Amino acid sequence: MNDSAGRRRARRLAIGTAVVLALAGMNGPWLYRFGTVQYHQYKINRPGYKAANGHWDIIEFPEEYRQDTIHAALLHTGKVLLVAGSGNNQDNFDAKKFDTRIWDPVKGTVKKVPTPKDLFCTGHTQLADGNLLIAGGTKRYEKLKGDVTKAGGLMIVHNENPDKPITLPAGTRFTGRGNGRTFVSKDPVLVPRAKKVFDKKTGKFLRNDPGLGRIYVEAQKSGTKYETGTQDNYRIRGLTGLDARNTYGIAQKLALDKKDFQGIRDAYEFDPVAEKYIKVDPMNEARWYPTLTTLSDGKILSVSGLDDIGQLVPGKNEVFDPKTRTWTYTKKIRQFPTYPALFLTENGKIFYSGSNAGYGPDDVGRDPGIWDVDTNRFTKLPGLSDPSMMETSGTVLLPPAQDERYLVIGGGGVGESKLSSKRTRLIDLRAADPRFVDGPSLEKGTRYPQSAILPDDTVLVSGGSQDYRGRSDSNIHQARLYHPDSNSFTRVADPLVGRNYHSGSVLLPDGRVMFFGSDSLYGDKANTKPGRFEQRIEIYTPPYLYRDARPSLSGGPRTIARGASGTFTSRHAATIKKVRLIRPSASTHVTDVDQRSVALDFKTSGNKITVTVPKNRNLVQSGWYMLFVDDDQGTPSKARWVRVP
Repeated sequence: MNDSAGRRRARRLAIGTAVVLALAGMNGPWLYRFGTVQYHQYKINRPGYKAANGHWDIIEFPEEYRQDTIHAALLHTGKVLLVAGSGNNQDNFDAKKFDTRIWDPVKGTVKKVPTPKDLFCTGHTQLADGNLLIAGGTKRYEKLKGDVTKAGGLMIVHNENPDKPITLPAGTRFTGRGNGRTFVSKDPVLVPRAKKVFDKKTGKFLRNDPGLGRIYVEAQKSGTKYETGTQDNYRIRGLTGLDARNTYGIAQKLALDKKDFQGIRDAYEFDPVAEKYIKVDPMNEARWYPTLTTLSDGKILSVSGLDDIGQLVPGKNEVFDPKTRTWTYTKKIRQFPTYPALFLTENGKIFYSGSNAGYGPDDVGRDPGIWDVDTNRFTKLPGLSDPSMMETSGTVLLPPAQDERYLVIGGGGVGESKLSSKRTRLIDLRAADPRFVDGPSLEKGTRYPQSAILPDDTVLVSGGSQDYRGRSDSNIHQARLYHPDSNSFTRVADPLVGRNYHSGSVLLPDGRVMFFGSDSLYGDKANTKPGRFEQRIEIYTPPYLYRDARPSLSGGPRTIARGASGTFTSRHAATIKKVRLIRPSASTHVTDVDQRSVALDFKTSGNKITVTVPKNRNLVQSGWYMLFVDDDQGTPSKARWVRVP
């Protein structure tokens, strides 16, 4: 290089340095952020980082296929059912625009599915034949105080006639005997006959206990002058004779207060092969925010929810029989808040962790315990920390399911509370005296945590927010793996998308985890900008999929009975250390009572693996499962689908 060229190069470097220094002086924070972002992208995409922490990828559907996904379930076809209904969007509800998508994570295709009703905030669970039972949804959106123009509320209709029930049609008018105001019913109501009560010792007739019906009524005209402030007895217009004497209404305050969401009775099965909804008999009760849980005999328990007048269903639970596709009330009443976390235990009873996702009194049905549905006996379980912050907490049956240990994660105060809990709680139902003890704490108070059981027996815990619906930009961009064997968390790669209300996660057959939804109330720290529903899907690839190889698994039967065995083929059979049967998820509102991972006994010979399914039908409910095998490095195979009849 000659001297002049060297001087020119030095001058260019000096000028470049001066420009950079000048920019740094004016825009130092920007340059720092740019450098930080670039370095972060470099770091998280390094092979060594992925092998230790896993990796997140965002999937955006083509615009015409995007929706506000509220519910997701893995189907035995390997596809994922994504249900929005009206998607918490009243414009969609008013236009009767109800959406469902089927996404194929292998082919990357998305399909629209006709959706018969507003299945927003429905309940769902996997059935033995592979169909998905879906029950409940939205009849009416809430109206906030200020938006309500006609006074209204709950009318309790009494029927004192022991000889016959009475049906009152929609449009029935109720006029107060004291206040003189008239209110009109929005729907028909069947009021059962009165019950004759006799003295148990003497057999002497004592009284008639009136049959009761509940109905939403509304003033005929708008305005505050039609509100009532106290309880009144209402005569029913149009009734004559004995009906007029025996039938009347009683209502408390009928006002312009907020009106809650109302539920529907409709129920459907979704057929994964035909990829369509099949209507079945409706529930006896309308339900919005219900939980559906499989019972010992394969029938489905439907619990809680807001009814068709926006009131919490008063403990009237019911059971669906998949054989007849009909519903029957349970014998006794048991009250829970909405979306309660209810799990079938190995003795056939129901474990309630205390986790729930919304509506209900703060002092009714919130204690955790064991519920015998047949006798209605409820045994409370002690030791729960932060018991007043169980709303929007998550509960997961830890793997393997045979251990009957549960992890309860985070949570928050009732309703729109700002409170959130850092706690995790553990309970061992096999202990002589089961009680909750604290597990490792989270870094931040966490509402709406998503949890997914992985085939290596860890649990992925991700997302959530510190405040109600992510207020004040409080989404938590963190993920951890919980290790049941050591009762510890390991921090892994941070998710790219914040997830709070209306979000969830689903384990896929290839061992990855899909995350969906999120419905932030606001989009900024000051709570001034409306939030936007998160329509992107995010996939987490765990560290175990960044190892050199994963065990193969092929062949084998499609059906294995409880207590029976099946033989599969693997080139890596000699390295297999565990076999897991994982039930596919049906997730919504921090509630997924379907997911469970069952350990299978197995033996190997050459390239063959023979697995045996446990005999207990409460441990292994009838239905489709993903069968994974894990090698000596903890790396799982891709799943084989197996049905347990």
